Amino acid sequence: MGDTFVDPTTAPALCEIDAACAAEGLLLMGALHPARRTVKLLDHGTLILLGAGPEFWPVFLSSPEAQDGGAHPIDRWSRRVIGALADRYRSNAWFPFGGPPYAPFIDWAFASGRAFSSPTGMLVHHTVGMMISYRGALHLAEEIALPVPTATSPCTTCDAPCTTACPVDALSAVAPYDLAACHSFLDTSSGDDCMTRGCAARRACPLSSGAGRSDAQSAHHMSAFHPPVEP
Repeated sequence: MGDTFVDPTTAPALCEIDAACAAEGLLLMGALHPARRTVKLLDHGTLILLGAGPEFWPVFLSSPEAQDGGAHPIDRWSRRVIGALADRYRSNAWFPFGGPPYAPFIDWAFASGRAFSSPTGMLVHHTVGMMISYRGALHLAEEIALPVPTATSPCTTCDAPCTTACPVDALSAVAPYDLAACHSFLDTSSGDDCMTRGCAARRACPLSSGAGRSDAQSAHHMSAFHPPVEP
């Protein structure tokens, strides 16, 4: 069955949506037709997954959310920007935060054919590696033409440096994520490198450089993951 527009006179083209998202620092990280792939929650239309691209951080820093001192600035930025895109393209906006319940972004990511499970169990994307960061999704009621996914898991030909990069072996190919060990390490001075530059395992992925993530952006995410202890 070919990929075609349900109504080509009203449905936006994927390239148009991609360009509008890129102007906001967002990267189109996958798209799918839920009627043609079994996914959770949705059964029709077109789902477009959006993530933080290489231009995201400077765009975000210039936003009111980054400068108003309020909590959860990136989530609030995502709601505003992706919500506006949803209105523009007559679609519904979904976000990976704000639960429970949470939207099934991991299920959608796998179904997009552009994200895979790494040896550590974390997601890996064929463009941005393990620096994968979904900020939201657009769900259009109609099906628009999509390219056939051609990506394959990059992990099949990789030496898996992500499994040995963690200083406390919190992530490995043979054991589940040791969250307690990770947080305990980040409380020490030895954890400063991860706190200021991002998770060592994620950085070790050869594709993670494709995310163009700055140390400042990584530090922001790490402080959200591991907030400083109040005196």
